[in-house]
Amino acid sequence: MNNKDSQGDAGIPDVFKELSEQELDEFIGSGRQNAVKSGNVLFVQGDPADRCYLVKQGRLKLSRVNEDGKEVTIRYISKGEITAVITVIKKSEYSVTARAMEDTLVVAWEQSVFLKLMKRFPGITVNILTMVLTRLDDLQDRYSELCTEQVEQRIALTLLRFIRTSGTRRSDGICINIPLSRQDLAEYIGTTLFTVSRTLSDWKKRGWIKSEQKRLIITDPHAVVSFAEKI
Repeated sequence: MNNKDSQGDAGIPDVFKELSEQELDEFIGSGRQNAVKSGNVLFVQGDPADRCYLVKQGRLKLSRVNEDGKEVTIRYISKGEITAVITVIKKSEYSVTARAMEDTLVVAWEQSVFLKLMKRFPGITVNILTMVLTRLDDLQDRYSELCTEQVEQRIALTLLRFIRTSGTRRSDGICINIPLSRQDLAEYIGTTLFTVSRTLSDWKKRGWIKSEQKRLIITDPHAVVSFAEKI
C-alpha cells in the first residue's frame, strides 16, 4: 500500500529521487505548469507527442480506442507520476488519451528541454527505465488475468492493485483514493458495466466494500484477498 501517491519519503517523486531538493526545484521550474479541469483532455491518442507531463496534483486516466472503436482504460497516473516520456523521446504519436479525473495540475516539458535535463541528471534515465519496466509488468499481469481468471476474480485483483498504488488505511478499512465509477472499473478490467455493478453490489451486501464520495473503501481486505486467490 502506498500512502504517499508514488512519492518518496521526502515528498520527491520516485522518478526524481536522485535529485536534491534544489535540483528538483530547478527541474520542475524548467517546465511549464498547466491546470486541467476535471473531465478535460490533456492530450489525445494519435496527436504528435510534443510534451511529457508530471502530475503535481490530481489524477489522469489514460485510455485508448482499439480497432473495434471500444475505449480501454490503460492506467491511472497519480500525483508524483510522469507520463508520455517514451513517446516524446521517440518523437512519435501519443498512444493514449489523457483525461483529468479531477482538477489536476501538471508540469509539461518539451522534448528538447527534457532531453537536456536527462543528460544533466543521468540518474533520472535509470529511474524512467525502471518505471517503464514496472508498468510493462503491470500490463502483462493484467493480460494474464484477462486470459486465465474469472471476471469476478479480475475485479478483486484490480481492487488489490489499486490498494497497493493508491490505498490509504482508515479505521473502517482501506480507501482507494481514485474517484472510480463502475464504468471506469469495467473499462479497466475489460468487462461489462452490468457485471461490475452486480459483483460490487454483492460484495457490498457481504460487508466487503462500501462507497463514499466516489471512493471505494475495502472494509474486509482479507475477504477480497481470499476471493482473488481462490481457484
